[in-house]
Amino acid sequence: MADKFSTVDEYIRSFPEDVQKVLEEMRRRIHKAVPGSGEKISYQIPTITLDGKYVVYFAGWKQHVSLYPVPAGDEAFEKKIAPYRAAKGTLKFPLGKPVPYDLVERVAKLLARQRP
Repeated sequence: MADKFSTVDEYIRSFPEDVQKVLEEMRRRIHKAVPGSGEKISYQIPTITLDGKYVVYFAGWKQHVSLYPVPAGDEAFEKKIAPYRAAKGTLKFPLGKPVPYDLVERVAKLLARQRP
């Protein structure tokens, strides 16, 4: 993996093909959930923006892909994200297992609505 990335495409291309597919689908689903969103690299990971401000970050790792931050939600939402919660502000989706892309979209929508 490169030390510095200037585009999301460059970041995604730095991963093995199977991980690239997961990251591309996460990217597509987040953009679908946040109409009019843009993207950039921030903290050396992909960042989805709206009106120039961050909404959500996603990243690839050796064993998983992650989504940051985790929005506040109701009890049903908390139960749905519980299996993927790795830290207070992180969801981890293990590679080699189906990624709940519907949940990725839901997280992105909630974050966009909760944005100041």
